Amino acid sequence: MWIEFGLVIGAVALAITVPEIGSKFFQFMEQKFGQLAGQKRRAVVIVGLLALCGRGALLPILITPDPHINDEFGHLLLADTLAHGRLANPTPAMWRHFETFHVLMRPTYVSIYPPAQGLALAIGEIIAHHPFVGVWLSVGAMCAAICWMLQGWVSAELALLGGFLAIIRLGTFSYWANSYWGGAVAATGGALVFGALPRIFASQRRRDSVILGIGLAILANSRPYEGLILSLPVATSLLVWLFLKKESSPRETVERVFLPLVLVLVIAALLTGFYLWRVTGSPFRMPELIDRETYAVVPFFMWQSPGPEPSYQYEDIRRYYTQNELNFYKSTRTLEGAMGVSVVKLIHFWFFFLGPVLTLPFIVAVATSRKKPPQAGADWKTPFLVSAVIACSLGIAGEVFFFPHYAAPMTGLAYLLITMAISKTREYRWRAKPVGLFLVRAMAAIIILMFILRAGAPLLTLSPTPDFPLTWCNDAPVKTERARLSALLAQYPGTHLAVVRYKTNSQSEYDWVYNDAKIDDAKIIWARDAGASQNKELTNYYPERKVWLVEPDEVPPKISPYSEQ
Repeated sequence: MWIEFGLVIGAVALAITVPEIGSKFFQFMEQKFGQLAGQKRRAVVIVGLLALCGRGALLPILITPDPHINDEFGHLLLADTLAHGRLANPTPAMWRHFETFHVLMRPTYVSIYPPAQGLALAIGEIIAHHPFVGVWLSVGAMCAAICWMLQGWVSAELALLGGFLAIIRLGTFSYWANSYWGGAVAATGGALVFGALPRIFASQRRRDSVILGIGLAILANSRPYEGLILSLPVATSLLVWLFLKKESSPRETVERVFLPLVLVLVIAALLTGFYLWRVTGSPFRMPELIDRETYAVVPFFMWQSPGPEPSYQYEDIRRYYTQNELNFYKSTRTLEGAMGVSVVKLIHFWFFFLGPVLTLPFIVAVATSRKKPPQAGADWKTPFLVSAVIACSLGIAGEVFFFPHYAAPMTGLAYLLITMAISKTREYRWRAKPVGLFLVRAMAAIIILMFILRAGAPLLTLSPTPDFPLTWCNDAPVKTERARLSALLAQYPGTHLAVVRYKTNSQSEYDWVYNDAKIDDAKIIWARDAGASQNKELTNYYPERKVWLVEPDEVPPKISPYSEQ
């Protein structure tokens, strides 16, 4: 970030002093860029393929990641379930020994998360026997969808630029492209929604209404709350347009726009309801709600009050919900705490989606906003975008917890605002000098240079980027200790039962007790240490398995034959 910030300062200095530097080279590159951008369908395909090739080319330095975040194991359980042709798994007989975070044990054994991310991972599992292929494909789809979306709002050149930005800033070194807990799937849904809207207004084609419905369905099954927030200004704009437009009859609009949209949404609702019914027993009840009612004290939203403390069987699970989560929630209950949390969310969003280089066009756009009248034809776009930004900001502010992938449905909106700011910056002249044009060119050069620096960081012996806060460039997949011990056990003959024992005062951030969809058929079963007497019940149930004691809190984590004494 400091390198990027320094380059931005240097670009501003050059823009003021020698803005014509490198003009011939940039003009040549822009000509070639414009030729590619003019072929819109080809541009979308190229962006998607480049995203796939880019992440694939980085595999020597960005290895296939091992899951280690609790959320990742939840999504992977759903992927394993779907890949085996099931929507849910029956509750295991020894389910109390397998209790863990973000996984339901009753009424069925399944992930608590909506199915879209798990479905993407399952596709990778089915076609290539590895869920990371699903992550890889979802990143390509996201970048292509962002490019397609932008073509409906801005010039073809800016749309292609936005697609390339998505490849570099989201599709390579970010955790969306290097983990299993999502971002790209929901971002694709949001891009489809935002890309379909201006096309519907312009052409009233049935296919655009179908795409809008598909985008909304993806949002409902990936990030349902944030997707709902994003859909509110979209729905409002459609209704206002229906009543105010004069180009065609209301009947024609209903037939060409609303009937295809409603049909897709009804089908999606039936499929989602069927999934929920198989998982929770009710088509209107989400598994995450059952999980929070079973284990959590802290509510979803800032305006809600904490619930009663449930009864816990395991101390580490109790401590997580009644100390880690609850202490954070209590810190937000004061005015200073609530404002602090909102500022932190904004900082997280800035680090991940913008950074210094993509902040520059917003500064220029705001500074020069009064020097040019609004463009013709933008009458509905400005109020729509303002309402969308306000709705999304308030929606995110109302949540207790936040990670950048919570805002994934708004990715398309963010990139639309970025490209619009770049367009305005490009037109800016200072003392008759093309300062804005140079800044836009310099931004592109900085982004490419930063990508090269990040890719070459190991060879250049640059200091590793910190793990937190999450940015476009700081994710570095590692082989985890759990994966190492799992690989060690997999080498031994027979099947195994790993009893995980945490220290009494354990502050371990990530849990180890996660299992396959078919627990009884797994090579290794992970279980919680419930004490000698209850562990006896477990070992008796699996008499053919070799039993091991795993101690994650030891340095390094320790594995040894299990003794009942």
